[in-house]
Amino acid sequence: MAKAPIVLDPVRARHLWIAAQRLDNPAPFGAGPAATRAAIAHLGYVQIDTINVIERCHHHILAARIPDYQRSDLGHVQSIDKSVFEYWTHALSYVPSADLPYFLPAMKAQRTGLSRWFGSITPAESKAMLARLRRDGPLSMRDFADDERVDKTHLWASRKPSKRVLEALFYQGHVTVSARQGMLKTYDLMARHFDWSAAPRPATPRQITAYLLDRALRSQAIVSLDSICHLNAPAKAAIRELIDSRVRRKQLVPLTIGDNDKLIHWAEPKTLEMPAGAPPDLVHILSPFDPLIIQRKRLKLFFDYDHLFEAYLPAARRKLGYFALPVLMGDTIVAALDLKTDRAAGKLLVQNWVNLVDTGAEGRAAIEAALSRFERFQLGA
Repeated sequence: MAKAPIVLDPVRARHLWIAAQRLDNPAPFGAGPAATRAAIAHLGYVQIDTINVIERCHHHILAARIPDYQRSDLGHVQSIDKSVFEYWTHALSYVPSADLPYFLPAMKAQRTGLSRWFGSITPAESKAMLARLRRDGPLSMRDFADDERVDKTHLWASRKPSKRVLEALFYQGHVTVSARQGMLKTYDLMARHFDWSAAPRPATPRQITAYLLDRALRSQAIVSLDSICHLNAPAKAAIRELIDSRVRRKQLVPLTIGDNDKLIHWAEPKTLEMPAGAPPDLVHILSPFDPLIIQRKRLKLFFDYDHLFEAYLPAARRKLGYFALPVLMGDTIVAALDLKTDRAAGKLLVQNWVNLVDTGAEGRAAIEAALSRFERFQLGA
């Protein structure tokens, strides 16, 4: 007979997750490009997003864990040592290049079932684009100034035919993003960018399932089916089968969090044996796309906090603001700040400050100090 799940105190669960996200240490990965490489390797992916009222989220997520982070560090690991690459996880993300074999089957699948948002891409168009890349080297959209715009066939589609073809080839794994300047991407042939003598072998379905589970255990500590398979429901059946197998081998422990006995979580025994104790009162101003924030139901369960992403709401309906950022102090989300960078004036604007917890004068001073650091990051080169 299976044992009843362990009931884990919500505060303890929260501490374990904060530690797994490396938000309990002021500089857990060191500095320089090596820190950026290590952070992405640990987190598994760092989401890319186009919203830039403040610095885009991929830089923001890394800066929250690397105090001396420089934007050029990300460019270095993408374009110089090529230890990270861009591809789709639950969203477009930076991923460790060592994990590329786990994405090759998805790339191959795109070659026969390309998403409709690309519109109609013909074999002749793909062949011509690949020939141009082979002849002319890496290309960005600035190299296609003569493109004639066409009507969109999907909300996410591009009106530029060349961009559609490049993006289709990207998702098919024929090309990769070899460099990025803001949101301007430079594409190159995948094999040439990585200087392959032979392409890596694609992972098997069993290996991909193990990869998804292990990636979540490393960066989340306490996992559920939903947290492992965020926006990837088709993977749940195989993940659950692997979890059950590891539970039988005592490699995973089933548990519930607090009085929520409906949602089963799992953790490795070594995780539950980690020393107890609250993280230090570090202050992190987090992106709404940060791995700690992006899964809203999980955030509510662990932190008892509902984050509202209101960028797409009319101004009259917003409570927190257009692009509110949660503020983590120690183990508590204490405020939400709606910030905007005024680059022309060289300052960070606080458009709304919503206190969720009374931190007193000392807590407010700590948040203001974090805002000063955040402003320097925002306005830095």
